[in-house]
Amino acid sequence: MKPGKLVRLRPLEPEDTETIWRWHNDDDVTRWLDADYDESLAQLRKRTEDRVRNSYAKAVFGVETLAEGKLIGITALRDATPEVGRAELDVYLGQKDFWNGGYGTDALRTLCAYGFDVMRLHLIALWVVAENEGARACYRKVGFQEDGRHRECFRARDGRYHDMILMSLLEGDLVR
Repeated sequence: MKPGKLVRLRPLEPEDTETIWRWHNDDDVTRWLDADYDESLAQLRKRTEDRVRNSYAKAVFGVETLAEGKLIGITALRDATPEVGRAELDVYLGQKDFWNGGYGTDALRTLCAYGFDVMRLHLIALWVVAENEGARACYRKVGFQEDGRHRECFRARDGRYHDMILMSLLEGDLVR
């Protein structure tokens, strides 16, 4: 896979599990992620071992810095179908010291270029919590546009409900 300017995307490795587990136990990192039941390190290791191979339907990648080779996040294209040429995107950076340096934007650009160039997608969509302005601004930098709002459909870990924004990127709209 062609690297970005700051990151490369690579398949996840078993040795990434402890880092990911640490991120999943950080309230700042998981603030806008779907709430899930707590998971032990052993359970996450088992889930990692059982993960199916990357495919057109679901491709999951670690986000690694080019300079240090450090794992800083995870991104995925999922629910892709060749008949429609559409996929949903998931992304988060777990290493907080990389949140404001352009790494997330570069990871998005790199993954979307892969989706359009290699997977031959026509549209990539995502859902983002309305209050997550930083993420929304990042998505707009890459070319995503807001398509709609789903009211009070995300329940945060504190029990409050939030609106979600549907955003999409067409093949020709990617800001490379």
